[in-house]
Amino acid sequence: MFSVFFEKLKNGLTKTRNGFTDKISNMLNLYVNIDDELYEELEEILITSDIGVETTLDIIEKVKIKVKENKVKDPKEVKGCLKEVLVEMLGSEDNNIIKNNLPAVILVIGVNGVGKTTSIGKIASKLKAEKYKVMLAAADTFRAAAIDQLEVWSNRAGVDLIRHQEGSDPAAVVYDAIQASKARKIDVLICDTAGRLHNKKNLMDELGKINRIIDREYSEASKQTLIVLDATTGQNAVQQAKQFMEVCPIDGIVLTKLDGTAKGGVVISIKHQLNIPVKLIGVGESIDDLQEFNTKEFVEALF
Repeated sequence: MFSVFFEKLKNGLTKTRNGFTDKISNMLNLYVNIDDELYEELEEILITSDIGVETTLDIIEKVKIKVKENKVKDPKEVKGCLKEVLVEMLGSEDNNIIKNNLPAVILVIGVNGVGKTTSIGKIASKLKAEKYKVMLAAADTFRAAAIDQLEVWSNRAGVDLIRHQEGSDPAAVVYDAIQASKARKIDVLICDTAGRLHNKKNLMDELGKINRIIDREYSEASKQTLIVLDATTGQNAVQQAKQFMEVCPIDGIVLTKLDGTAKGGVVISIKHQLNIPVKLIGVGESIDDLQEFNTKEFVEALF
């Protein structure tokens, strides 16, 4: 049974579908036989849908194997093989943001402008609706706007926020937030962190310090790091994730703005190239438009 969110996802992926699935269907309809030319055209469509060259070549190889295994003769049936390959590639991982061990700390990283603060607000709102006690820490102290924006979201979601002045030490904010979390018996502490990639050394030091404080002061909490990526940037998002991976380990991806792009294929590329699960995807502006990523639903909606 597909969810209400599936309808949103289906609508959200309209642009991607127009540039991807429809092109594939139209192309397959023109062929009588399954030959090299068909695969070349399929390859071209996948690459232009922002799936990336490396990932596309892998998909084509796997589709060829499927076609042989399933003894497919009709070009139109290649689409079914492609669907199977994509479902297998994306895998069905456990996409719960909260594993049962509470308290939990979620560090959220990502460059400015990808929808990081908004995603944190939406995650907080989602967890609160699931009856968790949530607190936010405004540890992106580099931008005053980030702190104010997070305050707006904390009010909207109805959760507590720990904040300091702009320019203060991010690790000190996290320290205070941990003490407050313990005192108020918070289930989930979500920390916003700076999104500056141009100075990797600073970012590395900052995240290192924050991680050390969490390990020391809140060793009983389970910890994970989520990176927020903007789907509209396509292959650029993959590059951003790779750069952050050099700085710290990443447990999951939050992919925003899928509804605003024809580059929804980037989901496949991200999974294939980085091997990090896409945990949440955003397909709209409203507070409940950020949902757990479900492979089958995604591929179904894509086709």
